[in-house]
Amino acid sequence: MATLGIPSNTIAVLQKYGFNFQKKYGQNFLIDPHVLEKIIHASEIGEDDCVLEIGPGIGTMTQYLAENAKKVIAVEIDDHLIPILKDTLSAYDNITVIHDDILKVDVQKLCDTYNEGNPIKVVANLPYYITTPIIMGLFESHVPLSSITIMVQKEVADRMQVGPGTKDYGALSLAVQYYAKPEIVANVPPNCFIPRPNVGSAVIRLTRYEKPPVETEDEKRMFGIIRAAFNQRRKTLVNALSNAGIYNITKEKTVQALNEMGLSPAIRGEALTLEQFAELSDRLG
Repeated sequence: MATLGIPSNTIAVLQKYGFNFQKKYGQNFLIDPHVLEKIIHASEIGEDDCVLEIGPGIGTMTQYLAENAKKVIAVEIDDHLIPILKDTLSAYDNITVIHDDILKVDVQKLCDTYNEGNPIKVVANLPYYITTPIIMGLFESHVPLSSITIMVQKEVADRMQVGPGTKDYGALSLAVQYYAKPEIVANVPPNCFIPRPNVGSAVIRLTRYEKPPVETEDEKRMFGIIRAAFNQRRKTLVNALSNAGIYNITKEKTVQALNEMGLSPAIRGEALTLEQFAELSDRLG
């Protein structure tokens, strides 16, 4: 079986099938064995693990995963890649390819069917335009996950691990840090992909917390408040929340809650820590 991490083998497969990259799916295939090995190493996949791979492409990383894991479930949206995957993965009996949109897949059902409901590990080289909805969907649905190891745009990886007061800090940073411990494990330049993206990428591992680092009475309300705060990040928190019109939050209520927390009514959302958002949410409840 030709290892697809080697560029010439990837090009041969693409030519054999006359494959055209779909801009709408943000396809960039990895062609660097060192990076593939780093991803496998970072995701700590062993022979007892069941792995969900999102967007296998032509099966480059899928081959590496199958060599290391007990079971690989690969979800691919692009019709044109399904026959290619059948070919490139034909040597493996521990891979199930599902032709679907990951945002519509019942991941809990996959865990139950293929891993007896036990936590799975997610590995993906994600298209940039859909990174946030995929990650948030996996976390918010509370499916059993032990970790998510993903290749994303460098800027998005940075955003996931920064703290308050930085320009990259936002709803995604807070959400990721509420559910998981983020750690960038590799930076990946554009020349490791075909076609070359215009930006650098990074591999980030999100290790799921057994229990979130902060407590809040209502997780949904806290994230509603966080989203409202960053939807108008140039505005004060008081104005951003009253403009959002959620949970009957008035300016007076927010000012009072901030005063009780010892914070200025002129503060912006980007200055609050995750703990402070949790406390604010409980006070506004």
